[in-house]
Amino acid sequence: MQREHLENAIKRFIPEASVPLIASWIQEHNVHLHISEKRNTKLGDYRAPYKGSTHRISINHDLNPFDFLITLVHEFAHLSTWIKHRHQVSPHGNEWKNEYKQLIQPFMQLPIFPEEVKMALRKHFVNPSASCSDIHLQRVLNQYNKKKDETITTVERIPMGAYFKLRNDSIFKKGPLRRTRFECIDTANGRLYLVSALAECKRVIDE
Repeated sequence: MQREHLENAIKRFIPEASVPLIASWIQEHNVHLHISEKRNTKLGDYRAPYKGSTHRISINHDLNPFDFLITLVHEFAHLSTWIKHRHQVSPHGNEWKNEYKQLIQPFMQLPIFPEEVKMALRKHFVNPSASCSDIHLQRVLNQYNKKKDETITTVERIPMGAYFKLRNDSIFKKGPLRRTRFECIDTANGRLYLVSALAECKRVIDE
């Protein structure tokens, strides 16, 4: 894809100031970037070349521009780590963390992130992991999501012991917090599940 067409294709997903550098990375590594449907278990993923295929990165389509960019840099860090170490290191080990920290730096110098996002990112990069597992960073990023259905909230905002429905229509009863996830009972089968505090849901008034 020609550079101009590539930049036009990605600029609606990420902040404008970040477009040239991201486009250069995509071209340099011949990356197939796939815009994915929403996935509840991950925001993006990276797949290394296999049997003649190219590097593949997929990012959920519904992320706001700041979240999309951070997730994309996260996946490029996996790509860079694979180039240097192949499958000989842990997916989120020190090698990946170092790549992630280095790759995010140019964007921190550009007029991209609001100050509260930059502050959350600085804390995040003390010991980086997946952004969705950093509940403080994700909470800050979620403030920039597009306005949604007013009936949608997050599990952390549901009262203890109340019932709520996830997007798959399963109904749960909210239990105690365990680190960043709540112990919740599935009312259909009585099983206990750990549900992210920031998982989107709708409260069920009458169970």
